[in-house]
Amino acid sequence: MFEGKSIIVSAPSGAGKTTIVHHLIGSRDDLAFSISATSREERGHEKNGEDYYFIGVERFKEKIKEEAFVEWEEVYPDQFYGTLKSEISRLWDSRMHVIFDVDVIGGLNLKKYFGKRCLSIFIDPPSIDVLKKRLESRATETEEKIAMRVAKAEQEIALSARFDVVIQNVVLTDAFSEARKIVNDFLDS
Repeated sequence: MFEGKSIIVSAPSGAGKTTIVHHLIGSRDDLAFSISATSREERGHEKNGEDYYFIGVERFKEKIKEEAFVEWEEVYPDQFYGTLKSEISRLWDSRMHVIFDVDVIGGLNLKKYFGKRCLSIFIDPPSIDVLKKRLESRATETEEKIAMRVAKAEQEIALSARFDVVIQNVVLTDAFSEARKIVNDFLDS
């Protein structure tokens, strides 16, 4: 019988977690992305049902009342993110292991929920200054939002020791290799 496992990848915004998650998905045929739900609007190239389920604030609050989430969090005022129970069931029913690209608090909540069925990875940026430059280079957010994300990043980095593994993303190809080895060892054991 298939025993689905979970890989949780968390980091401050701009640390490279999404890039690393996409690399990991491309490296294994039995690993699928868990699409999170969010109340925020789509950004740039994002697509509903691929990057996130964009459901709006009111619908998100309805789903909370329905207990439809494994975990959820109000990351910023009226900006909710969460993992739908139906999404995990969909992937495990397809005989796929699940990989999550979530914020730090969401990652810790998922780790608590899944227990030994998961591996939690924290992606550490080289420094706060590098993180700020990465966020600015995206050109998708205001200076105020960037300042908010940088302040939050400092708090999130302080929680990194609660994860099973910390990978410092200084050189992306090195971070790819380290993540691939750790994930392969966990899923193949």
